[in-house]
Amino acid sequence: MRIFQILEFNQFNTGSVHQMFQAAAGLRERGHEVTIVSRPDDVMEGKARAAGVAFAGLPMRSGFDVISAWKLGRLFRKTKPDVVHVHKGVAHSLALAATFMQPVGAFVVNRGVSFPLDFWNRIKYRTRRVDRVVTVCEQIKEVIVASGGLPAKNIEVVYAGTDVTLFDPAKWDAKTFRREKGIAGDAFLLAQVGVRAWKGWRELIDAVASILPTHLHVHLALIGCRDESEREEVGAYARERGIAGRVTPVEYRDDMPNVFASCDLVVDASWAGTGITGTIREAMAMRKPVIATDCGGNRELVSSSEVGWLIPAKEVTALARAIAEVIDDEPRRTRVAANARERVIRGFSKELRITRLEKLYGEIRNR
Repeated sequence: MRIFQILEFNQFNTGSVHQMFQAAAGLRERGHEVTIVSRPDDVMEGKARAAGVAFAGLPMRSGFDVISAWKLGRLFRKTKPDVVHVHKGVAHSLALAATFMQPVGAFVVNRGVSFPLDFWNRIKYRTRRVDRVVTVCEQIKEVIVASGGLPAKNIEVVYAGTDVTLFDPAKWDAKTFRREKGIAGDAFLLAQVGVRAWKGWRELIDAVASILPTHLHVHLALIGCRDESEREEVGAYARERGIAGRVTPVEYRDDMPNVFASCDLVVDASWAGTGITGTIREAMAMRKPVIATDCGGNRELVSSSEVGWLIPAKEVTALARAIAEVIDDEPRRTRVAANARERVIRGFSKELRITRLEKLYGEIRNR
């Protein structure tokens, strides 16, 4: 099949870019002819080339970028794709415009966040040119059926995938990240990735502050600070809570297996917007115990107490209690971590995701 993966974002600091690229490279490995369309970027183009994937750079300034829509339509006319898979709102709008006079074999739209559809999105998702909506969890499917009035049969759940050969604890040094950041080897290191407000990082700092009097060796790494102002914000809040020496603000990282190898616990305290938190899935693959809030589709991944701790969102007391339980109960912590990796291998691997996408594309094209 000739497959286009289209996403306006081009920086590998968001889950959507990683998942789009994973799909493109994985489908190319299976013999399909794949093109990525994104904003021009040397890193993205280089990675695509190395994976044998074609790359087309378009400005994609907004959903009303007429020039980008025209160029995309010209590219479609030239290549005649079997499948167009769009991953965000701008890409969705431009691809709809580009296919106005020339429908493609399969038009697929990704939905990875749990926010309800607004008026404009409802129009874009309900048009007859959209063959399927792919959601990353059942909870998002329920949200867009309710908020968008879409038929459930037009929505396919395809869980985002983790490369379990890359996220394999046997391949990584458990001390490297600690040495880099000056974190003591005997500290109980817990980490969260993401410092936007809705990621719940303040609640996490509050929880750590509350257990420090009885768990003196705890250290928190908050990973993914996009600039100096975010690092300052994290540091300022930690100082306000009196635990500045126990919190390390960390820049965006592209070596998450290396980071997770040094962690004793990985947390996601999100209270809005999430689908299934990718970093929780990756940490589970690295055989780490995890705590996630019951937000978005996280309960579909952390499906029982045998694979992780699932807690209510925005409840600092529950979060603190869960952290203390993980620290205090080493036998359970070890058992749950082992089960967590198996959970990802069996239900949330990269290979399983690529297989489901490949099957879905073929079914739509051949209907």
